Amino acid sequence: MYCWDSYLNERSTMKILLLGPPGGGKGTQAKFLIEKLNIPQISTGDMLREHVTKQTSLGIKAKEYMNSGALVPDEVILGMMHERLENEDCKNGYILDGFPRTIPQAVGLDKLLEKLKQALDAVIVIDVKDDNIVDRMGGRRVHMASGRVYHIIYNPPKIEGKDDETQEDLLIREDDKEETVRKRLEIYHNETSPLISHYKNQNIVSRINGELNISDVSQEIEKIINLN
Repeated sequence: MYCWDSYLNERSTMKILLLGPPGGGKGTQAKFLIEKLNIPQISTGDMLREHVTKQTSLGIKAKEYMNSGALVPDEVILGMMHERLENEDCKNGYILDGFPRTIPQAVGLDKLLEKLKQALDAVIVIDVKDDNIVDRMGGRRVHMASGRVYHIIYNPPKIEGKDDETQEDLLIREDDKEETVRKRLEIYHNETSPLISHYKNQNIVSRINGELNISDVSQEIEKIINLN
């Protein structure tokens, strides 16, 4: 007789890469997957902060580059990724977020996963039109002291331009201004979009309309990874 616990365990062993433009909903969908699959979300930003804080050898190297205003080299990030993927919480899979961003990083990750005798199970691309991204991000308003985030359409404050709790002014972050958002989108299309072609050769790419409502996007992802 097939064991139900074994069945659930098999279904939860998933190594997933989420791709999509900034503001496209990757973070929201990653949270749903974390809960459903009980696997960690691996962020390069979190890894960098942890290594720098703990002053590991990789963290010291990374900080030298960061202090000089240079990008942290791929080899340093891949070294951190190697350590992270060997952690106990990754044994049933993980969700990659923010890495790889470029073809050289993807090639480096392929080599690392081969060394670890692992492979990505799914690359899920969440597609959203640029103008809609600008509308989404441009509508954000932030209470800087608390970090509370509003949206003028999707989650408006009770009083326009004011925080619900303190009635202090809400601000538009520099990263959410249209000029900045369009620059980030340009970088995404130039550097990250080619990853889709890279992973298509591995036959693991699925594309989703990220302009659907959040629950519909989640359901589409669940179909791809056979959760329903």
